[in-house]
Amino acid sequence: MKKLLISLALIMLCAAPSFAGNGELFLYIWSEYIPDEVVENFTKETGITVHVSNYDSNEAMFAKIKLTGEGYDLIVPSSDYVALMRRQKLLVPLDKTKLPNFGNLSPKLVNQSFDPDNTYSVPYMWGSTSIAVNTGTLGSSAVESISDLWKPEMTGRLLLPNEPREAFSLALKLLGYSLNETDPAHLEEAYQKLKILMPMVRVFDSDSPKQALLSGEVSVGVVWNGEAFIANQENPEIQYIYPPEGFSLWLDSLCIPKGAKNIKEAHAFLNYILRPDVAATISTDMGYSTPNAKALELIPIDIRSNPIVYPTDAEVQRGEFQDDLGETMKLYDAYWIKLKTGK
Repeated sequence: MKKLLISLALIMLCAAPSFAGNGELFLYIWSEYIPDEVVENFTKETGITVHVSNYDSNEAMFAKIKLTGEGYDLIVPSSDYVALMRRQKLLVPLDKTKLPNFGNLSPKLVNQSFDPDNTYSVPYMWGSTSIAVNTGTLGSSAVESISDLWKPEMTGRLLLPNEPREAFSLALKLLGYSLNETDPAHLEEAYQKLKILMPMVRVFDSDSPKQALLSGEVSVGVVWNGEAFIANQENPEIQYIYPPEGFSLWLDSLCIPKGAKNIKEAHAFLNYILRPDVAATISTDMGYSTPNAKALELIPIDIRSNPIVYPTDAEVQRGEFQDDLGETMKLYDAYWIKLKTGK
């Protein structure tokens, strides 16, 4: 019996988290992008205290990391910003020996061009940015394509993300171009299109755009699919469409920024997030698609079969992932300032 107890004790010791539980972790993440219970359970399991701060755009996150140089241990940039920050040497290489759960990820969503071999990034969630429509106020056929956003009757009813890339994606797709367009002539065309649209916009919101849809402040919004999912759960008349012209796909990843102080804790959190049960909880609660292949079978069927969260293969084929635009991003930003200031 004594030998049995010793053996059981050794098994429990091997199964326990490797971190001793005396550290801290500073997580800088998009607003409303991780369930409280996930963070709380991590602290219970490891003893690591997690301090969560939020941002509402890649641009805001990037500017703060570049300016401060320290203060955060994990950030969650989108694919184009992973590439940008990797190029500018703002990320710390991952120690894969501390991430035994990395193998749970879908082969389709690792080793991407923005970070070959995932040297710096761990896929967190993926999804789309497309159009949510309140069919109760507009009807079921009022908005079926990107071009419908320019209808005069949309004036004062429209919400756009407060981000140049997402706004330009609309005009570029409408014109038949890639949302990663770098041709100045094509960007000028898109700018002229957006000049017509901007006076029609009632709200710019990249933080919690579902609120304006749910309150009735706007009737149509260009939003992330997770926001549309939650809005649809509260009001089924809010529908999410994938327009025929195409739409934006994105993959957000967890990265350790240069200047991070708690590297060991960061790896512990990454490996925890890669557990199928944890990844399933995040996807179910947030309404975004998980890149964790082993988590899919743990997600309720009504979520797995919901096209807002998990679009069909045919719909995904019309989507396009954002890439790093290099120096061309300065032109997008310059146009964006002109659009926002009405110049």
